[in-house]
Amino acid sequence: MNIGIIGTGNIASYLLEQINQNRMASGRITAIFGRNEEAGQRLGEQFEADFYTDLQGFLKEPLDIVVEAATVEAARIYLKNVVADRKDLVVSSVGVFKDAAFLDELKTLAESSGTHIFLPSGAIGGLDVLQSAKAAGGLKRVQITTRKSPASLGLEADEEQVVFEGSAYEAVEKFPKNVNVALVLAIAGIGAEKTIVRIIVDPDVERNSHTIEAEGDFGRMQLQVENNPMPDNPKTSLLAALSILAVLQNKDHALKIGN
Repeated sequence: MNIGIIGTGNIASYLLEQINQNRMASGRITAIFGRNEEAGQRLGEQFEADFYTDLQGFLKEPLDIVVEAATVEAARIYLKNVVADRKDLVVSSVGVFKDAAFLDELKTLAESSGTHIFLPSGAIGGLDVLQSAKAAGGLKRVQITTRKSPASLGLEADEEQVVFEGSAYEAVEKFPKNVNVALVLAIAGIGAEKTIVRIIVDPDVERNSHTIEAEGDFGRMQLQVENNPMPDNPKTSLLAALSILAVLQNKDHALKIGN
């Protein structure tokens, strides 16, 4: 499996190390696309991958799947080109899908191209439960409560306080770099307008945490995840990078676990 990656940041570096160096997936990252030439050339040389600043040159590589590990802005610009070129796609910047019409357009393009779009679970879990619960329309309520340090949101606070409560759509509008998890939860469940998001800042918090609650005909679920950060980037959860790696590891497995 030939893998391409869009982005030259911490997640890209982590995946290159795990896949090309540690052989943690069946395949190699053979091509990197990005705008940071210094970082891209360094990664390309270190992990023996071709670096491109031109998207068309990148897409001419014989890639089986492309991982977007850049930004929401970059994802908006490049994702359609990847799918139109009949390459499977892993989207890290799920916040790009706050525009539901863009998601629908990309899905339609993927269906006509015969390709697949993968949305990793990121820094949370429970998505399989939500998908099962809504299979026959019986998912009634979904809420995620995220607890972070004030500094992670650029705020100052001496005590715990709720800084946001509203829909996932509103949360992504207000905190576009911090609530990817809320949007992937909404896509898996009852939609961005109906999914409730609470964001709490707590000066005593040591790890970001996400508590997911759901109710429906299936019963009730409560799941809490406390995330360790990536070693080289305290703003990104290690689990977010691991979830992308898991997609690549499981993509062609004969045995599929969960839905």
